[in-house]
Amino acid sequence: QVQLVESGGGLVQAGGSLRLSCAVSGLTFSNYAMGWFRQAPGKEREFLAAITASGGSTSYADSVKGRFTISRDNAKNTVYLQMNSLKPEDTAVYYCAADRRTIGLKKAIYEYDVWGQGTQVSVSS
Repeated sequence: QVQLVESGGGLVQAGGSLRLSCAVSGLTFSNYAMGWFRQAPGKEREFLAAITASGGSTSYADSVKGRFTISRDNAKNTVYLQMNSLKPEDTAVYYCAADRRTIGLKKAIYEYDVWGQGTQVSVSS
């Protein structure tokens, strides 16, 4: 059974930092690209960052470029999202996802076929 479990969310003040983790089990983690998304109340789920299977390439949404960093540890079957300079508008539920069907970095939600349950990030002003 494939499982993606996010952790590391919480409440932080504007300007602060958080590191999200996504522990993956039930698949050969090192074979697949991974992505991070978020969904704020009343808004659509949006792409944040993606990383190739090897970790050699990454892609970011303009809204988080320079503030967020995606990384992975294939030995630990875990993907991370380091979030710095957080803003109140970053408040959302954050999800990790695995792309088991395509090669390369993808931004579209439909490209990812396995999702975690999400972790809440709240940024106070």
